[in-house]
Amino acid sequence: MTTQQLTALLPLILATLTTVVVMLTIAFKRQHRLVAAMTVIGLNLALLSLGPVLLAANGEPIELTPLLIVDGYAIFYMGLLLVTALGVLTLCHAYFEGYAGNREELYLLLAMATLGALVMACSRHFASFFIGLELLSIPLYAMVAYPVRDSRALEGGMKYLVLSGAASAFMLFGIALLYAETGALGFAEIAAKLSAGRPGILLAGAAMILSGVAFKLSAVPFHLWTSDVYEAAPAPVSAFLATVSKAAMFVVVYRLFVNIGLFRHPLALDALTWVAVASMVVGNLLALRQDNVKRILAYSSIAQFGYLLVALVASGGRATEAAGIFLLTYIVTALGVFGVMTLVSSPMKDRDVEHIEQLRGLFWKRPYLSSIMTTMLLSLAGIPLTAGFVGKFYLISVGVDTRQWLLMGAVVAGSAIGLYYYLRVMIMMFQPIPVRERVSEPLNWVQQSGGAMLMAAMALVLVLGVYPEPFLQLIRSATLALR
Repeated sequence: MTTQQLTALLPLILATLTTVVVMLTIAFKRQHRLVAAMTVIGLNLALLSLGPVLLAANGEPIELTPLLIVDGYAIFYMGLLLVTALGVLTLCHAYFEGYAGNREELYLLLAMATLGALVMACSRHFASFFIGLELLSIPLYAMVAYPVRDSRALEGGMKYLVLSGAASAFMLFGIALLYAETGALGFAEIAAKLSAGRPGILLAGAAMILSGVAFKLSAVPFHLWTSDVYEAAPAPVSAFLATVSKAAMFVVVYRLFVNIGLFRHPLALDALTWVAVASMVVGNLLALRQDNVKRILAYSSIAQFGYLLVALVASGGRATEAAGIFLLTYIVTALGVFGVMTLVSSPMKDRDVEHIEQLRGLFWKRPYLSSIMTTMLLSLAGIPLTAGFVGKFYLISVGVDTRQWLLMGAVVAGSAIGLYYYLRVMIMMFQPIPVRERVSEPLNWVQQSGGAMLMAAMALVLVLGVYPEPFLQLIRSATLALR
């Protein structure tokens, strides 16, 4: 292995070392702040190591065995995943500060899951894809069920374990069918041998892989787990599920889709089109009747990834760029929403503040957090001058360019429906309450864990909505290799 390849491996090496160091720290000194600090330091070092990786790559992809590749696409998304994981980590620290049980193992699980996400971002082979997927998924089962005294969390963790295990089994069997017909597991190698396989076996394998991918992205009709798991999990874990977990899956699937050239196969495009339309329509319609904010956000995430599938259907050209900007805007916005949900809850002393009625009059109690929540909900709705509008605008422009009129109709209809339930939450926060119940928000909340991250997320949502050009240039250069 050359020096260039070792340099390219630095983010994965440092993320692995972080996991080991956190595990040893817990063994020798069980202290919440110490373990959280070690995790933050390790993930920040992995993030900073992307600088030397960029210099080593010098604009060219670096092949790390047949399993992994480090190119501009992988570097950009590794950075995005690491920044998102660090944001979730600050929320975990704020949330679990009042937890009576052992808190330290959560950071070990989070570091392991982040490592799995990084492996997926670099994968170009089904072996590394599946290893990364399981390294991401298995810690998540424990993270969902981490409050072991909460029967609802245990139930959610068990549901996710069983259903996710079944989805992984389907995906693995689909990979086996592709291997049986092509004799290859690398994305590019499979593309070269697709024409030699039997269409029926290849179609069955692709369908099983698609079902596993749709489950991980909580796309319809594999979405039934989403609302129950989001509701049961602690708020920061729901944030990790909505951002890092789903983003890592989409990143590797987009590379798979482009490398194999599935956008040239009408049957694959038709299947994805109907999955996308169903996700947009069903996700938004189911959110209308919900009174639990976590369930609203769960169904909203189903619809949001339905929008994102537009870029997958319209692969090539500006679609890769559109996928990048939409994913960036969605992740920042979702972090902000779940961040507010985390900071307004009473960490681990009672159930999260999640019922919509519990947010009544929040503006008169926590005006700053209410303002952030309002901005994030407007961004999810795609209102102009927010990040969400820019992301949705790019997806619509790509869909129009490729004449995906069915998808465009679903995007417009879904966005109109979504505006209703986002407004429901916003209106509830500004409902008047008796003067005696109004309190002054402490001014030191920004200095507390999670507060600074929320302010940064809000600033980024507004900057992306007003002046997105620097971010577009970054994504354009990073995704050039996959066009």
